Amino acid sequence: MDDIARFGAYLSDEKHSSRNTVSSYLRDTTQFAEYLHNYCDIDLREADSAAVQDYMDWMLSHGKSAASVTRFLASVKSFYSYMVAAGELKKNPAQGVAAAKVERKYPEILTAKEVELFLEQPECVDAKGFRDHAMLELLYATGIRVSELIALDIGDLNLPAGFIRCSNGKKERIIPLYHGAVKALQDYIKGVRPQLIADTEETALFVNMNGERMSRQGFWKIIKHYQEKAGIQKDITPHTLRHSFAVHLLENGADLRAIQEMLGHADISSTQIYTHVIKNQLKDVYQKAHPRA
Repeated sequence: MDDIARFGAYLSDEKHSSRNTVSSYLRDTTQFAEYLHNYCDIDLREADSAAVQDYMDWMLSHGKSAASVTRFLASVKSFYSYMVAAGELKKNPAQGVAAAKVERKYPEILTAKEVELFLEQPECVDAKGFRDHAMLELLYATGIRVSELIALDIGDLNLPAGFIRCSNGKKERIIPLYHGAVKALQDYIKGVRPQLIADTEETALFVNMNGERMSRQGFWKIIKHYQEKAGIQKDITPHTLRHSFAVHLLENGADLRAIQEMLGHADISSTQIYTHVIKNQLKDVYQKAHPRA
């Protein structure tokens, strides 16, 4: 039984909550878990207060009412209170988060120049530099999730045809690669990966310096290292590149449905947020150019 199911049993058997309350709390918590997986690449146990606040902002940006946001907050606070009481977590990340402070926000993205600067940071002078360059190029070129990136096997690549096969466990999708990403992967696979792998039977595309499959935590550290090296003030996370990938495609005329397919979104509403990001950016630019407007 997973955490949400145990929470439901607790509400029914110990709290004796009404059927409607149980259904509402479980639905809110499940939807939050799906958001964390799709947008943050983490699970309920890894969420912090910022993730709770971000989801509330996301709800508003997708047309949810203030009442729905307030109800969600009550649901998630109850869930995490249960997890703390059960000894599964040390603190409740929703504690202290207030619905009254919710403001409509959109995913932070990098400009094209910031992306270029960031991707230039790994120096292709040693194995680590070639590997890191290939990982960052591939992540930005495809917009895949970190969990999908580190799960890639060498057999998922088709560099002559210029695409990768990516699976999120439910559906496989084919994602095209631009020339820079293909070149970075070719350099890594031919000249570097054979030196790094600890076992010739290793199937992982990307491995750490011990020759084993790269972990999510290991890749997160790589992102932070190059953010500091580039001197970019924005807080870059793996999903910052995913958001930037989507917005830059839209800015260059890509079809929203095609972006939905590449990102692996279950429905178009999840992808439509990026159109709001662009509109918000244009609004900011206009206001700076016309401060009295």
